Amino acid sequence: MPSVQYGHKTITYSFKEKEKLKSHYITVDKGDGVVLKGKSISDEKAQKLILKKAKWILDKLDLVSSIGDDDIVTGSRIQYLGRKYYVEVFENNEIDEVIIDFTESKFKVSLPTSLNNQEELMAAFETFLRAKAEEKLTPRIKKLVKVTGLAYNNFKIRKLEKRWGSCTPSNDIIINIDAIKLPYSLIDYLLVHELVHTKIKSHSKEFWAELSKHIPNWKELDDKMYGMKL
Repeated sequence: MPSVQYGHKTITYSFKEKEKLKSHYITVDKGDGVVLKGKSISDEKAQKLILKKAKWILDKLDLVSSIGDDDIVTGSRIQYLGRKYYVEVFENNEIDEVIIDFTESKFKVSLPTSLNNQEELMAAFETFLRAKAEEKLTPRIKKLVKVTGLAYNNFKIRKLEKRWGSCTPSNDIIINIDAIKLPYSLIDYLLVHELVHTKIKSHSKEFWAELSKHIPNWKELDDKMYGMKL
C-alpha cells in the first residue's frame, strides 16, 4: 500500500477509484484505515492530497484506534443489506432521543447532548434494524409464497441467539433480526429455506430435494450463510 511521511509519522493509505466524484475526499475508519476516493490521479498528486490533510488524518487514526470493536461512533461501520455503511454521529441539544437516518450511503445518527451511553445507542440501532427488517422482509416473504406455492401461518422478526430462522410446528416463521444485515440473495435463501420447513420439518433428503426445486444453487448459498457471523 502507498504511504507518505509526515514528520515522524508514516501514513499508509489506499486509493479507491470513483470516476463519478467531482472532487477527491478522504475517509478514516477502524476497518479500512485511510482511503482516498475519487477520479484516477498520479501517485504524486495522491500523496499531496494526503499530506494536505495529514494532521486531520492522524487525529482520526488516534480516534478510531481507541474505538472498541462494538462501539458505535463516527467512523464505525454498520452491516446492512450485505454491506458495511459508515456511521456519522452528531450531537443535538434540541432532541431527547436517538434519531437514526439512513441516506443510502451512510447512517446519520442524531444524539441528545445528555446521552453518552453505548447501551442506549445500540438499543436504538436494534429498534431501527428491527423496523427495517419488518419493512423489507415482509413483502419479500409474501412474494416468495406466490412463487413457491408454500404458505406460512405467522411471520415474526425476533432476536435469536444461535440461528438465522426457524419454523414452528404450527408453521409460524421466525426470522432473526440480524437477517437484515445479509444481502438480498441470502435473505431470500433464508426465507425459502424456512418456507420449505412448512412442508418438511426435518433436514432430510426430501427437504433438500424440495428446496432445490425453488433454489437450484441452494448449496452455494447455504455455504455462504454458514460463513456469515451470527
